[in-house]
Amino acid sequence: MNRPEPAFDAPWHAQVFALTVHLNEAGYFEWAEWVQRFSATLQRHGLNKELDGGEDYFNAWLETLEMYLQERGMAEGDAVEATRAAWERAYLSTPHGDPVSLTAADTCRATG
Repeated sequence: MNRPEPAFDAPWHAQVFALTVHLNEAGYFEWAEWVQRFSATLQRHGLNKELDGGEDYFNAWLETLEMYLQERGMAEGDAVEATRAAWERAYLSTPHGDPVSLTAADTCRATG
């Protein structure tokens, strides 16, 4: 029996998608507004081509969400950047195949 292919290439793709859907369903923004913002991000990056849902697509998705949350005062730019850097450090220092996670020290540095 053939297993279906995963809908997302990486776990973080599914997570950022689910977070965005949750924020929409919780009433933080209308989906049409999201589509407009995301389309603008894709155009700004020159990604107005057919995408396969890979890294370029979800990096643009994440960028759009981060910008939106910052504009709405729901996330501070410095905290977003510190958290991104903490995840990068964690990813680069985690042995292949092991789960990537932040330490308590990383979380404290990211949130100030």
